[in-house]
Amino acid sequence: MQDLLSDLCSVLSGTPARWSSLVQTIPAELFSRKPAPKEWSAFECLQHLIDTEETFQFRLQAFLDGRDFPAFNPDTEGTELEAAQTPAGLAAEFAKLRQQSLKALERVTPADFGRTVRHPELGPVKLEQMLNEWAAHDLNHTVQAEEAMMQPFIVASGPWQIYFSSHLVGAKK
Repeated sequence: MQDLLSDLCSVLSGTPARWSSLVQTIPAELFSRKPAPKEWSAFECLQHLIDTEETFQFRLQAFLDGRDFPAFNPDTEGTELEAAQTPAGLAAEFAKLRQQSLKALERVTPADFGRTVRHPELGPVKLEQMLNEWAAHDLNHTVQAEEAMMQPFIVASGPWQIYFSSHLVGAKK
């Protein structure tokens, strides 16, 4: 349990560099490509991480203050991408927000892990659970973005496509 903060900070501090590398090396067209209708592009995954970074900061403070917080619905509360935005600009914004989050996490100790508040959809939740969810959320949407960018390569890989069936968007896994 004491390693949670170390593991969490390792994941959270590494994610901005991972995104920075992606936006510097992946063509913008591929970064913006939706893997399937109603699925997010890598660009949209990054915007979502920015939206939720602010939510996680808010929730962390709510736990420390002992107050409940509202649910977050990305479909109704998420930020729409604007034409002038670039993946590199979003990656820089995400990195800045993440630094603020890491600074806020410096105040958390293992003694705080048991702090409990009420989530309107999930009921009582503990800070330890939210911290684990934060790391999983980070990794999940980064993998989702990479899977979105993989789609044209998988589809065009001919007979090798069978090796990627677990990553093919829309395929039964």
